[in-house]
Amino acid sequence: MFVHPDEDTRADGGFRGERDVLAGYLRDQRITLELKCAGLDAEALARRSVEPSDLSLLGLVRHLAGVEQYWFRQVMAGQDVRRHYRSQEEPAGEFTGAVADPALVADAWATWRTEVAFAERLVAQAPGMDVTGGCGGEPMELREVLVHMIEEYARHNGHADLLRERIDGRVGQ
Repeated sequence: MFVHPDEDTRADGGFRGERDVLAGYLRDQRITLELKCAGLDAEALARRSVEPSDLSLLGLVRHLAGVEQYWFRQVMAGQDVRRHYRSQEEPAGEFTGAVADPALVADAWATWRTEVAFAERLVAQAPGMDVTGGCGGEPMELREVLVHMIEEYARHNGHADLLRERIDGRVGQ
């Protein structure tokens, strides 16, 4: 177990209304990512646990910072921003650049938290879940983005479970 049930800040349901349900389950998935990375140093967070994959917990944090940025800043808010950690020259930079450097770890968490905060504000201030952004020329409703983000975190939290178990034997709850 990563956290005693009495200290677990995840709500695990009990939400009311579409916005609260979607935002609440996404918040719980975000907290789960933090729990799966808790207590690890830079070396452990950057460890590639399954060769030859470049997947690591740190890579997942960096990747999810970029996913948050893409869906909320670019798609929903229409901002033209340079992507975190990736470029045309390094399309998988969020994973390949995830190295055991404490400063890089701090930057990854700060970037992720900044993007999460932006997303939470956007969702809270949206007039409704049918607000649209643009994705590949097609309109996309905020509700669909939120469902996609829950799916994205759930999938990667599954990866994080396996990575963490390989690192120190701890398994998730």
